[in-house]
Amino acid sequence: MPTRHLYLTRHGASDPFGNLTDTGRRQSALLGERLAHLPIDTVWHSPLPRVTASAHELARHLPTASVAEAPELIDHVPYVPRPAETPPSWTGFFDGYDATEAAHGHRLADALVARFTQLPDTDTHEVLITHAYPIAWLVRHALEAPPYRWLGLNSANTALTIIEYRPGLPPTLVMFNDLSHLPPDLRWTGFPTSTRP
Repeated sequence: MPTRHLYLTRHGASDPFGNLTDTGRRQSALLGERLAHLPIDTVWHSPLPRVTASAHELARHLPTASVAEAPELIDHVPYVPRPAETPPSWTGFFDGYDATEAAHGHRLADALVARFTQLPDTDTHEVLITHAYPIAWLVRHALEAPPYRWLGLNSANTALTIIEYRPGLPPTLVMFNDLSHLPPDLRWTGFPTSTRP
């Protein structure tokens, strides 16, 4: 049965100006090493510099994979929940999002799903290097959860999430936010400071 394998990851750690740091380069390289044994066809990436740099660092370990930009992977809010759907702790986050901006973000989210969740004719293995919100949206979509449930699905820098798509079956969430390719000092970046396992 043909399977579309999506390997989703957030870009490596970046500085306040949005540039990949030495930590982010190391994280990306380690993820590349983890994926090196797989028949990766393409490494898709968001247009932003920290993601482009992460993609090229990772792809050094995948010599047969092509590397290409995908505008659908840009950082964006995929869905602005209605007031009744918004957890109290998130209320302030959406202040200032007007209807035009919210609609634009949702159109991007629809384009993301349309491009990357289509069923394949043959097996494909694609890495998508993007941001936390698009990953959350694709996971929410795979689980057929309500639109507002992208909230709270967080991804660490270069954490690995895998979704598989097969004809006649619902999408399979194989893993989410796996950090096992990173040593402890490189894990959990991109999250607020907290106690982590």
